[in-house]
Amino acid sequence: MSIFEDINNTTEKASNIGERYVKTSHRYFKLKLFQQLTLSLSMVAKTIVIGSLLFVGLVFLSVALALKLSDVFESAILGYLSVGGIFLVIAIMLFVLRSRITKLILRKMSLKFFN
Repeated sequence: MSIFEDINNTTEKASNIGERYVKTSHRYFKLKLFQQLTLSLSMVAKTIVIGSLLFVGLVFLSVALALKLSDVFESAILGYLSVGGIFLVIAIMLFVLRSRITKLILRKMSLKFFN
């Protein structure tokens, strides 16, 4: 009977070790998920706050530039069209470079996500 008791004890130990491993892995993944969610939410919040402040500043700078160009061209329409043209050129450049921008963002996010 000693062999059966040894097998039973070994099986019981292996079962206990397996249960501990599963519980520890479950806790680890919950903690990792919490970390990633917190990091992502804080990044989104920072992006929204900084982006909205930059947007307001850009609006004021655009109006100021349009007014200055209106004085230079002696036509309000040409001043505002010039600023619109500048934004159009920037938008086209960003559209052309969109794949590089995406790769850069993915590279930086993957370092934070998988670290």
